[in-house]
Amino acid sequence: MEKVNRLVVKIGTRSLLTQKGALDKKKVKKLVGEIASLYKKFKEIVLVSSGAIISGANFLGLAQRPKSIPEKQAVASVGQIILMETYKCFFQKQGINIGQVLLTEDDLKHRDRYLNARNTILTLLEYFKVIPVINENDVVEIEEIVFGDNDVLAALVANLISADLLILLTNTEGFCLYQDGKRNLLDQVDNITAEMKSCAGDTEDGFGTGGMKSKIQAATISTHAGIPCIIANSMTDRVLQKIMDGEKIGTFFSPTDKAISQRKGWIGYAVAPKGKIVIDSGAKNALLEQGKSLLAVGIKKVEGDFKEGDPVDILDEKNNVIGRGLINYSTSLCEKIIGKKSRDIEQIVGVQFYPEVIHRDNLVIYKTGD
Repeated sequence: MEKVNRLVVKIGTRSLLTQKGALDKKKVKKLVGEIASLYKKFKEIVLVSSGAIISGANFLGLAQRPKSIPEKQAVASVGQIILMETYKCFFQKQGINIGQVLLTEDDLKHRDRYLNARNTILTLLEYFKVIPVINENDVVEIEEIVFGDNDVLAALVANLISADLLILLTNTEGFCLYQDGKRNLLDQVDNITAEMKSCAGDTEDGFGTGGMKSKIQAATISTHAGIPCIIANSMTDRVLQKIMDGEKIGTFFSPTDKAISQRKGWIGYAVAPKGKIVIDSGAKNALLEQGKSLLAVGIKKVEGDFKEGDPVDILDEKNNVIGRGLINYSTSLCEKIIGKKSRDIEQIVGVQFYPEVIHRDNLVIYKTGD
């Protein structure tokens, strides 16, 4: 932890509310005070905060989080002001300025907008010495561009700015496995297994979204990018300082041995696939075991409507997603070269010839089952 200088802290909705669902200023004050304490020790901190929709819903007298997209958009426009004004008030008392950054998935799946977001956040951190407060832009949210939960957004932001640590603050002590009828809190996870993913559930109340399922997804994204992740209880006294002191707080997820680059993190997790390619066992072995590019000879089937440069998922014959990459050919051309050897492709596609369907530099391989 002594090597951590840049960290992303995500605060979940339920960590900010009273039992009746209103924004709890005492909780906000506590967490702001802890963030400010680390910031003053020359740490670069990005805050990813939920709570805009529920803050607006409470202000407008709604009993629970709205369900329809138009209602959520409208309520978020009210709640975003309340949430940011509350943060601004408490941070200013600490002598710290904040800046608001609203993101959609659409902002991160396009490479130019992705880099613009990175440059903005880094400029706030490094030049203006401002703490960016990031939230999903619920006001323009539609089903096709929603992250689903700020846990995933926080992991993508951590990769975006090459953070040293991701901390997910929630209302539980960490990640628990239910074994033999007992609930066991895990101190450390070195490998996120299929069993862990199956045990992680969605949220069950009307306040937040995501639950532990989205936190495991966020930890997978983060650790694959070489960034350790911690899930901890936001109400633990001095929780952030205890984490930075190396105390066993919550659940620590270790980064993978072979971390992917920031660019590959974008390919693997920030962009939505436009299609699928099913490959045979020989191609699967070449990708997983030999670090090769994907060639047409190993393709069995193509699905979707994509063009050159689009992201596509790669599936094995059992329908497991084993990777994602930026493809060199459109759907129509891929269908023409299925099963063909590289030397034969040029005669089929002409001037648009590439020896690889997906080059390994534009390819992210997931662990089997991810």
